Amino acid sequence: MDWRADYRALRYERIEPPPDVVDGARRYLTTFGLNYGAFDFVIEPNGAWRFLECNPNGQWLWLEHEAGLPIAAALADLLSSGVSPW
Repeated sequence: MDWRADYRALRYERIEPPPDVVDGARRYLTTFGLNYGAFDFVIEPNGAWRFLECNPNGQWLWLEHEAGLPIAAALADLLSSGVSPW
């Protein structure tokens, strides 16, 4: 099912991913030499997280606006520091 099928029914909120998901995402970024990646997951009704893909040039501005997240500032900090957070 495509989540974009009914935009009016969507809602966005910040959630904390489980530690094993965070660790896996960091290992993925390190393995591929990435400082940023837009990760897509499905969270099943039983709470299990399923990895779909990581887009190293993923779109995020719409989500910053919808969820009120400081994504642009975080990416600017990352780029200006020149140091990978992983």
